[in-house]
Amino acid sequence: MSFGSDDLVDDIMRTAPHTIRVFLAFRMACVGCPIATFHTVEDACREHGIDRDKFLAALCECVPA
Repeated sequence: MSFGSDDLVDDIMRTAPHTIRVFLAFRMACVGCPIATFHTVEDACREHGIDRDKFLAALCECVPA
């Protein structure tokens, strides 16, 4: 499973719940946030001052092989 900067945050967390730990590790307050249904990864990273590429890499690394 791969993730992109245009993916909605809520969609990622719903389809791959194991990714929630990555959001929490990056101190992103997306878990349970109503805006997560509208925010893309790009939006969330910009909002939280997170490097998008590092975040996406961490998301992809957490996916079981």
